[in-house]
Amino acid sequence: MKKIFHLSTCKTCQKAIAFLNPPSDCELIDIKPQGISSDDLEQMRAHTDSYESLFSRRAMLFRQRNLGDKNLTEDDYQKLILEHYTFLKRPVILTSDAVFIGSAKKSLEAAQKALHG
Repeated sequence: MKKIFHLSTCKTCQKAIAFLNPPSDCELIDIKPQGISSDDLEQMRAHTDSYESLFSRRAMLFRQRNLGDKNLTEDDYQKLILEHYTFLKRPVILTSDAVFIGSAKKSLEAAQKALHG
């Protein structure tokens, strides 16, 4: 299993995908029209330490809802990501063995190695 969760209108995601040069067996999931399934989120979570690590504090809704003033729990992070795609830090590259979160160079280089074996 190889999946890249991204936002097609995001320049950072576009650059990341170009860098990754995903193989043909990699599924590209545009999270705005397709959303994030609870199964996919659970698979991501299985390879990381928390839902919080998958959560984007840069989302406009984060500020609009004043979520920075609240004490969010793991359940809150999970529900928010499933509720609205902008709460997922992106891109997320998911393989059967690992998850790579965000556009940091180190993360993308590791994801590229994992995708291309």
